[in-house]
Amino acid sequence: MSEQQELQPAFSIEKIYVKDLSLEVPNAPQVFLEQAQPEIDMQLTSAGQQLDDGFYEVTLTVTVTAKLPEKTLFLCEVAQAGIFQIRNIPAEDLDPILGVACPNILFPYAREAVSSVVNRAGFPPVLLAPINFEALYMQQRAQQAEAGNA
Repeated sequence: MSEQQELQPAFSIEKIYVKDLSLEVPNAPQVFLEQAQPEIDMQLTSAGQQLDDGFYEVTLTVTVTAKLPEKTLFLCEVAQAGIFQIRNIPAEDLDPILGVACPNILFPYAREAVSSVVNRAGFPPVLLAPINFEALYMQQRAQQAEAGNA
């Protein structure tokens, strides 16, 4: 390989996997007799870490809770992870790749895992809407800047 090719920016997916998966149905079997429409709440977190030279793990954790006013129907949490090879990228561009590009790749897998697990638990599948990870990333950066100025 030539020196010029070695210095070309590189991004590739090495592995995508479920790192952690949990489902709780604390009020079963009574919840299956409920007719009311539950309120669905979704929380997202994303974290990246360097594994080796040029290899990073990014974990996107999706927590979905279905509640009625007086009880929880279910709580599902999926930690969808990926190992990405990222080389020859300027340092200032690495954080947006780990905070935007990688979660964008992982989210469809996490969405499918949530839907499948909830459905297997006896509930209708939960179809999570697409997420704008760029907007979330910018919002987090703005909050960090505010906290730094406080």
